[in-house]
Amino acid sequence: MKKILFALIVPSAILFISCNNEGGQSATTKKNLDAMHGVINAFDTKDFSKLGDYIAEDAVDHAGQTGDIKGLANMKAEFEKMSATNDNAKTVIIKELADDEYVMSWLHFTGTLKVDQPGMGKAGDKYDMKAVELAKFKDGKAIEHWSFVEPAEMMKMMGGMQPAMQDPVKIDTVKKM
Repeated sequence: MKKILFALIVPSAILFISCNNEGGQSATTKKNLDAMHGVINAFDTKDFSKLGDYIAEDAVDHAGQTGDIKGLANMKAEFEKMSATNDNAKTVIIKELADDEYVMSWLHFTGTLKVDQPGMGKAGDKYDMKAVELAKFKDGKAIEHWSFVEPAEMMKMMGGMQPAMQDPVKIDTVKKM
């Protein structure tokens, strides 16, 4: 009887402990997600005063409009400048993947342009786009950031430029070896 009871209690305890791990996320992963959410919220609220809680002083944003943005102060200035061009910004998290080093968020951005934006529209136009934001973390703060926009959205922002396409090769003209 003791063996049967032991055989039931041990697996139950293991199951209880594993289920109580809150999705298997470590404290570091949770801290990274909280930091990513803090940055996202800063854009939606246009309050960048707490960026230092989420981004390291020597961080690099590889998604700057004219190249890398180096340092928290420069990033904050650029973010404030960017957010001044829109109203009603709203970001919805579609999906996130995170570990102790990286957070990858697939985001849906909407809002209204306050000023004309080449490739995006004129003042008063609504924008609606999706992108994947990837950030690398150390000690709970972002140290690097990349942004990956859908190709169609990128082409729209570039004024509808289309990549050069070569004529397709016709299968009947390929010679057999």
